[in-house]
Amino acid sequence: MNIKMKSIVTAVALAASFSAMAADPIRIGLSGPYTGGSSPMGVSMRDGVKLAASEINAKGGVLGRQIELVERDDESKNERGVQVAQELINKEKVVATLGYINTGVSLASQRFYQEAKIPVLNNVATGSIVTKQFLPPEFADNYVFRTSANDTIQSAMIVREAIDNRKFTKVAILADSTNYGQLGREDLEKALAAKNIKTVAVEKFNIKDTDMTAQLLKAKEAGTQAILTYAIGPELAQIANGMEKLGWKVPMMGSWTLSMANFIDNAGKNGEGARMPQTFIQEPNTPKRKAFIDAYLKAYNPPNGRIPSPVSAAQGYDSMYLLAAGIKQAGNTDGVKVREALENLKEKIDGVVTTYDHPYTHDNHEAITMEMVTMGEVKDGHVVRAK
Repeated sequence: MNIKMKSIVTAVALAASFSAMAADPIRIGLSGPYTGGSSPMGVSMRDGVKLAASEINAKGGVLGRQIELVERDDESKNERGVQVAQELINKEKVVATLGYINTGVSLASQRFYQEAKIPVLNNVATGSIVTKQFLPPEFADNYVFRTSANDTIQSAMIVREAIDNRKFTKVAILADSTNYGQLGREDLEKALAAKNIKTVAVEKFNIKDTDMTAQLLKAKEAGTQAILTYAIGPELAQIANGMEKLGWKVPMMGSWTLSMANFIDNAGKNGEGARMPQTFIQEPNTPKRKAFIDAYLKAYNPPNGRIPSPVSAAQGYDSMYLLAAGIKQAGNTDGVKVREALENLKEKIDGVVTTYDHPYTHDNHEAITMEMVTMGEVKDGHVVRAK
């Protein structure tokens, strides 16, 4: 083989190699609880992300590469979340991860992404400290982002609804014993204190508890006019059903999880009227939202035509588009470059929750502001806008 022929063969081999490299998928982690009491949130989030990824891939992907989602069930367990994070980073070589439903799992797991300088977008977890674990001066840069309404926002809205709008003066807090419940309780107490209101009762319960009689009796005996909650669907239903058993009914207002399907279904008529902050309600009131709802229902065909957790699905969907925009702007999948791009996104992203216009800065990794959140209400087995 002469020198010229060798050069041609080498060039062809290099071109084929570069082509293969360019065609390699962009691997993105997807971590959430797909089983257990938190699964309506986890499954809805996962399916929202998958829907967005399929749309992006159908249009050519990002940087000419397809998105490949690497799914893992964290089972709502902190230790499992830690295991998943390490596996996604070290074995699966993901360039970013979307997910985290449970605040405790997020706080336990996302430090591995921080150490690896890989962005993680929390698209459901709402604990106020989630995006504040890695701040200056200890950490020059923060790799934790969020597309959900944090608990500082939610607690202020819950208290405004109870105290300002509905004029209650005697409220009780019922919160579960997880990081989510107890951090949310603290935020509620701070928001109440700002209005010079002190709770008449503060009660705690565990995940999977089925009898709330003791907690509810204490609240009732204290003259409670409304119950403020921080928990997830199954236990929230036990609160609503427990009041029915006692023949006592006061309004329930709490965090966004009162919109979960396993609260609405398990509480039935006892859950009617419960109110909660929502970034997204399953109503086709804009072309973007109608297209999203129609696509979700067609792809996954949920029972009764109701997304199990509309908020989770919408925030998951939007998080995929935000991450894709960051990768596109960075021009590669390097974690540092993607973080820098997310902190200064030049492209407006038309999401389901909102249109994102510079959603992040170096010092603020919260995409959702209070103005983007509305109050929802359970009515006839669905969540509608509260009036």
